[in-house]
Amino acid sequence: MGWKMQYKDKVWEKEGNLLEVIKKEGLEGRVFGAKINGVFSDLNVYPPDGSLVELLDWENEEGRNIYRHTSAHILAHAVKELFPEVKLGIGPAIEDGFYYDFYRKEPFSQEDLEKIENKMKEIINRNLPIERIEVTREEAIKILRDLKEDFKLELLEEIPEGEKISFYKQGSFMDLCRGPHLPSTSWVKAFKLLSVSGAYWRGDEKNPMFQRIYGTSFPSEEELKKYLEEREEAQRRDHRKLGRELEIFNTFEEAGPGLIFYPPKGAMLRLIIEEFERKEHLKRGYFPVITPHLMQAELWKRSGHWDNYRENMFFLQVEDKDYAVKPMNCPGHILIYNSKVRSYRDLPLRFFEMGTVYRYERSGVLYGLERARGFTQDDAHIFCTQEQLEDEIKGVLDFVFYMLDSFGLKEYVVTLSTKPEKYIGSDEIWEKATQALKNALESTGIEYRIAEGEGAFYGPKIDVGLKGLLGKMWQGPTIQVDFNLPERFDLTYDAPDGTKRRPVMIHRAILGSYERFIGILVEHYGGRFPLWLAPEQVRILPISERHNEYAEYVLRNLRNNDIRAEIDKDQAKLNYKLRKAIAEKVPYIFIVGDKEKEENKVSVRVHNKDLGMFDLAYVVTKLLEEIRSKKVFSGGFD
Repeated sequence: MGWKMQYKDKVWEKEGNLLEVIKKEGLEGRVFGAKINGVFSDLNVYPPDGSLVELLDWENEEGRNIYRHTSAHILAHAVKELFPEVKLGIGPAIEDGFYYDFYRKEPFSQEDLEKIENKMKEIINRNLPIERIEVTREEAIKILRDLKEDFKLELLEEIPEGEKISFYKQGSFMDLCRGPHLPSTSWVKAFKLLSVSGAYWRGDEKNPMFQRIYGTSFPSEEELKKYLEEREEAQRRDHRKLGRELEIFNTFEEAGPGLIFYPPKGAMLRLIIEEFERKEHLKRGYFPVITPHLMQAELWKRSGHWDNYRENMFFLQVEDKDYAVKPMNCPGHILIYNSKVRSYRDLPLRFFEMGTVYRYERSGVLYGLERARGFTQDDAHIFCTQEQLEDEIKGVLDFVFYMLDSFGLKEYVVTLSTKPEKYIGSDEIWEKATQALKNALESTGIEYRIAEGEGAFYGPKIDVGLKGLLGKMWQGPTIQVDFNLPERFDLTYDAPDGTKRRPVMIHRAILGSYERFIGILVEHYGGRFPLWLAPEQVRILPISERHNEYAEYVLRNLRNNDIRAEIDKDQAKLNYKLRKAIAEKVPYIFIVGDKEKEENKVSVRVHNKDLGMFDLAYVVTKLLEEIRSKKVFSGGFD
């Protein structure tokens, strides 16, 4: 009878061994696995008669995962041959590569990594067939005991009764694994080991510390080379590195992990962003509010945070009462809404706050500005009628894309998350809210994907993920419809017919947390901010000490025009001061000497480019034009 094979848009009628069919079709090395009637499978199988076989290649996430999971097994194989005493942990594919965890008392050195890489190449060149072996639970226990793989035995215990237990074998190496895998080790064409770090077994700091070796692999050397070049650039732009070098932010061990400090340049950058966004909020009919950092625990019990979010909160006692440091701003905004009787004439009511919140994150997941324990959100809550919901969402989306465009952020992924299995509120209002989100998105003309069943229990939502380097996705703007809190806090408004009705609540953040957003900007621009955002817009370099007085005159002129400028009065040579200003990524550098002083001019440089000498008044005019235009890069004067 045979089976059907589907690859991209083409469907064939086929019979026999899938791997042999793929070789005959010229797809060897291009297809890495399959779905047979929706179930993932190796290629070296005989599909049952009547099956639909979907082929998975590098364009499919599942295909990439099969390729990279096999790469992880080759890594483990190499480590076991070189260091037989090592115990195996887990070795999954991840977004841009793979890793494997090993339990070993001695740390892996850079020299060890080079040996492992060479051994991996050798294993690949052996062209070892990769075989799936299904066993009983008793057989699996015996195999792992014989191999002395204690941690794998622990994983085996978690496999549910009745589920198939499988090993994958290549040469002398065997590993407990669900699969699927490539047919042979030689199918991995290009790989590179990247780094080693520590990782607690099962992510629990009470467990033993493992060594995690990271790597990546690609179907060709050209793709690997391109990735490594991009990775090098990403490392140069890493906000944790640049943020400290450019004095954007600090963390201090004596203050505590995950708590962000902004020195003058970072504070200036943040104030610029806040002031720009504050003005935009006011233009769009938002009212500013300010709420305390500390509120009684009873409030958080009523909001539901006590039951559902307590492990992420900080608590203390004051006068025998429990208090919590706020992890979110919404309950405070609700109290303000409820402080007086509201009419339909008051709605929509838009409250916004640059609200600092604190959340307990495990120290192991803290990551610079991206994930901190204390951060400030551009938080707002809109209280509106059901009839106003769609227009309010449209207004928020317009605000979101205006702000992203203003900051030069053009790449993002928009997701609409719909009703989950467990939810509150009626099906009717869920349908209305979801449709309002859809209609608002479609009015923008922007592509979006739907994540079925991934909404919050309290309502559907829109999330905007901002694309970073190496495909990294930063959490960005969010718009969430909430039926829960208006119910919990008995929010009402007086309707036109004299009845009390429940408002709909929209939680929204335009940029998200300022900390995370600044991290995005640092990496996006590599620290070389456009002129309007740069904490220091102009660095003035007097050629010698006798030119300091004229430099001060230029500084006053710039500052009187609200241009952020500094003078470098260091007695070092001009070339040293110039290199320093370029390294610190100051957009414009003004050099002043005898000629500039005599003619009331400045010599202007942009990074490594000499623009020439200009009248000071002309330069100020051009800078102000560039600041107002929010041009992305300082490229000189037209």
